[in-house]
Amino acid sequence: FREKVPNILTQMLLRASNAVGYTNYPDNVVKAFVAEAAQTGMDVFRVFDALNWVPNMKLAMDAVIDSGMICEASICYTGDILDPKRSKYDLKYYVNLAKELEKMGAHILAIKDMAGLCKPDAVSLLVKTLKQEIGIPIHFHTHDTAGIQAASIFTAAGVDLDIADAAMAPMSGGTSQPNLNTIVGALQFSDRHTELNADSLDDIATYWRAVREFYLPFETTVLPATSDLYRHEMPGGQYTNLFAQAQALGLSDRWTDVCEIYAKVNELFGDIVKVTPTSKSVGDMALFMVANSLTPEDILDTSRELAFPASVIDLIGGMMGQPPGGFPEQIKKIVLKGKPGLTDRPGASLPPADMDAAKKEVEAILGREPQNCEILSYLLYHKVYTDFAEQQKKYGDLSKLATPVFFYGQKIREEFAVEIETGKTLIIRYLTSSQPHADGTRTVFFELNGQPRDVTVIDQSENSDTLEVLKADPTDPKQIGTSMPGMVVAIAVELGDKVSKGDKLFSLEAMKMESTISAETPGTVAQVHIKPGSQVNTGDLIITFE
Repeated sequence: FREKVPNILTQMLLRASNAVGYTNYPDNVVKAFVAEAAQTGMDVFRVFDALNWVPNMKLAMDAVIDSGMICEASICYTGDILDPKRSKYDLKYYVNLAKELEKMGAHILAIKDMAGLCKPDAVSLLVKTLKQEIGIPIHFHTHDTAGIQAASIFTAAGVDLDIADAAMAPMSGGTSQPNLNTIVGALQFSDRHTELNADSLDDIATYWRAVREFYLPFETTVLPATSDLYRHEMPGGQYTNLFAQAQALGLSDRWTDVCEIYAKVNELFGDIVKVTPTSKSVGDMALFMVANSLTPEDILDTSRELAFPASVIDLIGGMMGQPPGGFPEQIKKIVLKGKPGLTDRPGASLPPADMDAAKKEVEAILGREPQNCEILSYLLYHKVYTDFAEQQKKYGDLSKLATPVFFYGQKIREEFAVEIETGKTLIIRYLTSSQPHADGTRTVFFELNGQPRDVTVIDQSENSDTLEVLKADPTDPKQIGTSMPGMVVAIAVELGDKVSKGDKLFSLEAMKMESTISAETPGTVAQVHIKPGSQVNTGDLIITFE
């Protein structure tokens, strides 16, 4: 981007000590990531913390300032400053936070309204007050989940807001940002004319509308927002994702229940700021409760042995920082099972990452000396990067393929060209494929630069044999089944093992949500029915006790 667009600022979101991931990273990884991003062309770093916890933000803010780039410190907006009953996140709370961030060296202050909760009158009051209290520019970022956030932008502009975010028309609205094209058009003959070229913006929008069509199979249902948004306060980035998770768990018809339980989970956790990664914890807990027909009263029942999602244990254990006033003691006792949680900054207790060791590990994967960005990718996303590198080693650089070819393959007689290096272009024409062979393979016939070629590949559709899976009897405590569909990540016991109440039995992962299933009663393992890596459905039998 920097090479192609040298005179426009680039900006990225930085989740403080979470960098660009879902967990806290060692301090040296966060600093190295910021330095690398700055060196490769990032100008503005919008730094936020998922709980507005300043100690978590300081390290990242200092790293940005040290890099010589622009530090835009963010306040995550939650609650409603117009509601006198929501005193935890009132106007004074946001003003004090803004002053603190300005003192820490922020060049710009961002109001990050990730759930689209900041109503027109609220943002007007907030911006007007902040303008009187701090001396740095103010940037308003909002999601249009409520459908009225363009009004919030216009209202804030009337009280001297400096910057507002909007999105190209085909990518706008709903859980995205308000529509840039129509905002520019609406202001065209006013005293706030943007001077942006509306015709050029519409040409760009036409391009993105065509591109978006390639991704339609990956999109989820567009959910219309209702006023319950102001109750559950689900951030835009999670709203559609959580619905997709609910679909995968067979809960899409209970979406209203999921939203209602999401709000109750927030209350259980003490009314927290909900944005990545804290929102993931609240969402995981909500799905866990709906899938298992649990109420808040069931969660607070200390006589039950519940296997809480890993993200919930991380949140309540302080691994994401501290909310104002801390987490409720009762929920800490239940989720952490009596173990002490962190109260200090999580990164302070993490040992520094061994950069030299990571370099050697990546070099072994790639078979060459890695670049710095590859080492950092490995440290930030260990499994994802390893899988990516293995795929590139096996298939080459697939980014050179046209998007429709990559996603959908070629039609018979279809031809496309791919430039594998400067001056070297391959023209590939797909001809046909054979019937399945006895070993489950097919022969694919094609032309490469006019020359006939063929290759034998495994036909995955011919290798879909599945084992018959037993179902657990929910009335038999000796049969341990799954509480939701997903993949068995690990099994912690073997045949003959004696387990006590609360011992870990197995881990289950479903749509980024990982849960550890523990024994509700003591027993001896008589049989393990499933291997790690197996896909399972709700109620599948995993372990039987004697």
